Amino acid sequence: MARGRVTRLTACDVRFPTSLGAHGSDAMHTDPDYSTAYVTLETDAEDGLKGYGITFTLGKGTEVVVCAVNALAPHVLNKDLGDIVGDFRGFYRQLTSDSQLRWIGPEKGVVHLATAAILNAVWDLWAKQEGKPLWKLLVDMDPRTLSSCIDFRYISDVLTEEEACEILQKNQAGKKEREAQMLTQGYPAYTTSCAWLGYSDDRLKQLCTEALKGGWTRFKVKVGADMQDDVRRCGLIRDMIGPEKTLMMDANQRWDVPEAVEWMARLAEFKPLWIEEPTSPDDILGHAAISRALAPLGIGVATGEQCHNRVIFKQLLQARALQFLQIDSCRLGSVNENLSVLLMAKKFGIPVCPHAGGVGLCELVQHLIIFDFISVSASLENRMCEYVDHLHEHFKYPVLIQKACYLPPKDAGYSTEMKEESVKKYQYPDGDVWRKLLAAQGK
Repeated sequence: MARGRVTRLTACDVRFPTSLGAHGSDAMHTDPDYSTAYVTLETDAEDGLKGYGITFTLGKGTEVVVCAVNALAPHVLNKDLGDIVGDFRGFYRQLTSDSQLRWIGPEKGVVHLATAAILNAVWDLWAKQEGKPLWKLLVDMDPRTLSSCIDFRYISDVLTEEEACEILQKNQAGKKEREAQMLTQGYPAYTTSCAWLGYSDDRLKQLCTEALKGGWTRFKVKVGADMQDDVRRCGLIRDMIGPEKTLMMDANQRWDVPEAVEWMARLAEFKPLWIEEPTSPDDILGHAAISRALAPLGIGVATGEQCHNRVIFKQLLQARALQFLQIDSCRLGSVNENLSVLLMAKKFGIPVCPHAGGVGLCELVQHLIIFDFISVSASLENRMCEYVDHLHEHFKYPVLIQKACYLPPKDAGYSTEMKEESVKKYQYPDGDVWRKLLAAQGK
């Protein structure tokens, strides 16, 4: 099927300044300008459809990701979309194996963020051409076609293509019922919006009260900057939500391994389900040591939002270094690589609880986790997806939350398309918002 030749790829730097109060901070990222490298793909197809892709950043450096996108563009331009998706594994490997660009990766850092943005745009365009939301495109694929989108290189010692097909084939049973369940009930979410670092106690109490009234039962609090302050804030939140509701904690990579164990032993009285990113995302054995130390306290380890690629996830699973796996729709190489991680998690019996928030991460990851339930995990036990209630107003197809659950998107595509006026207004450095801010700063 001819789907149109890619005739144009554009990338721009869109930033939402922290000075506007649109988002919170954590122990490591204290002044984020939530941002995105925003990619648009156009083809010569008569339908006139465009594909939009994003990758989440925190301000400075977004221009570097845009440069990397432009460096990868020759691999996309003048290719027919039908040829790309017809050999998606080959195309994925072509993008990640450029013999010169892979030197500044491979499959990690800026070049991989750029890969994600491009591939997210490809998936958006493919789903639009099929007239389906991304999750439904994936759910409707047969196991062999779905597996053919995955690059199994470097993970075949843990997951082969045949094993992936077997997992997907086994879960064909009950798919229609699970899809109907998602459409009526949605996928359970937890909120991170109540307890960012820097919030006053009054604001924290106000946000928790509003969340409880809204039906939220799962809450995450940022920790790691000051132990006594963490004790006070976690105590306040636990008192507000009561003993039965779920509390998670997130240190955003702040601690060394011994420090993480000591800190969490002090916070154990507040009964957290997990501690998220307790140390460097690259420290697989460190995570394993923390997991062993915290297991007697009933605290799990969750990580993955800043893991480079499927290989790191493979080793975290092999080392039994985490109890909750957190995929990210923009850190990994788009849907293709996330599929491989979802399937590995299924094989190891580890629940996936995706990272979201940021710019568009909720919009994207909802598709992946709904697909995971319908076609891969077939379970909601110990599973939930992060939700943060900011910046959705800039998207053409924002997330829909009902009774603290993600309702499946119904519009065709990957929900990545931003409103044109938002892109123009917040584009760095020439958008209206940034021209005024930079002029005020004398730049």
